[in-house]
Amino acid sequence: MSDIATLNARLEEAEAALHALLTARKPVTLRKADGSTVTYQLAQGKELQAYVSDLKAQIAVAGGGRGRRAIGVSF
Repeated sequence: MSDIATLNARLEEAEAALHALLTARKPVTLRKADGSTVTYQLAQGKELQAYVSDLKAQIAVAGGGRGRRAIGVSF
């Protein structure tokens, strides 16, 4: 498991990539923990969302439940 700072950095990168994927509808590439890269296509948006959720869970565990929390947004 990685430290919280690394996990938070990966989460920010993954959330930005997910936003870019869903808004620009272009492939996005992320660097994995082992140094390799993975490219997500629009059809793989759910996989990228799962990666974001997994990072959030890892942060919650590493931080003793004090990880980043989702904020509510309403329109």
